[in-house]
Amino acid sequence: MIQHMGEEPIALDASALGDYWPGIQLYYPPVKYAPSLGIYEDMEQAANRMVKHAHFTNAHTLIFDLEDGCRQKEMSRTLLRQELPKLRKVNERVTIAIRANSFRTDEYEEDMKLVRDMGEFIDVVMLAKAGESYGAAEVRDLSSFLLSINPQITIQPIIEHPKSLKIAPELMQYDTVKHVVFGIHDFSKALGIHITPEHWIEELFYFINQLIFEARIAGKGVIGGVETLIGSNIMPDKFVEPHDVRRWLDLHGDNESRVVYKHACQEAAMGLTGKQVIHPGHIHLCKTAYTPSPTEINQKVAILKAAIEADALLGGAIKFEGEMLDPPMFGKALQTLLRAHALRALKVSDMEFALHVLQLMPAQVVRQNWPYGILL
Repeated sequence: MIQHMGEEPIALDASALGDYWPGIQLYYPPVKYAPSLGIYEDMEQAANRMVKHAHFTNAHTLIFDLEDGCRQKEMSRTLLRQELPKLRKVNERVTIAIRANSFRTDEYEEDMKLVRDMGEFIDVVMLAKAGESYGAAEVRDLSSFLLSINPQITIQPIIEHPKSLKIAPELMQYDTVKHVVFGIHDFSKALGIHITPEHWIEELFYFINQLIFEARIAGKGVIGGVETLIGSNIMPDKFVEPHDVRRWLDLHGDNESRVVYKHACQEAAMGLTGKQVIHPGHIHLCKTAYTPSPTEINQKVAILKAAIEADALLGGAIKFEGEMLDPPMFGKALQTLLRAHALRALKVSDMEFALHVLQLMPAQVVRQNWPYGILL
């Protein structure tokens, strides 16, 4: 139980921590252009590709882009009407996101017809160029529309312009918004900044931190920039520990993989809740960067157990593996466990222990450590 001052204790379970995070999001073109042939797929080819790849993806989220990356928009919507029920049937864990066109355009209206018809198979609507034309009213109206279709559908506004960043707190005020996306390419274009595939984090660092700052106050997550690099080498799924990943990169990785992994590590360290990629081979690589490893989780559990044993969880210090640790460090250890849970990577026994730790903390301390979920 967690108790607010002057209130009844709150029963705490995993649902109180908020929804699972977006994690690694893969841009998946509904109807794809084949450069080698110089033509687009037909419906049968696109459907076969969905079965072969989308049904068995290891991404946390599939983004079906109907905006900038989609030329055959109407054909793509027809394909999704046909294929989304099949995808949901065979893969219940993957989050299905629709990247809609900008608010109140003709294509947006057609996208909303798709969302209305397929609402039971859609988890997220990503709103391109959020707030650029009508401000926060765009999210307000979309929220109202989605609530009438499926209250479980959330909105991920894409911040693609300085105007959107300026009103980010207004865009994030709605309960339907759990995470926002930093659209690095349109954003940098609007500012006249020529970012590079290798150094875009440093080149946009000031603006990323602005968005993270506002999101943390609002209790929302931030999804990092999409990587455009396309390499040729794919790291096997068996590599999960950081030292194993680095060894693979040293021996087998290409430059693109090294850059993408470095960016993912930087974004994870900044507390971001998701990352976008366009190359399926980068999914597991980014997962290892974003998700605490088994060794790290074991260490954080040991730290918290030592803190509890010493009665220092809420005040005091302990010596652990040659280092003095106090409550802020205990909070970071707890955050690591909760992050792993949010990315669907925490064992049941470790989750039960994390909930036990949370129940030992006042609600205010919980909010300080985890600004998501119902305890905000």
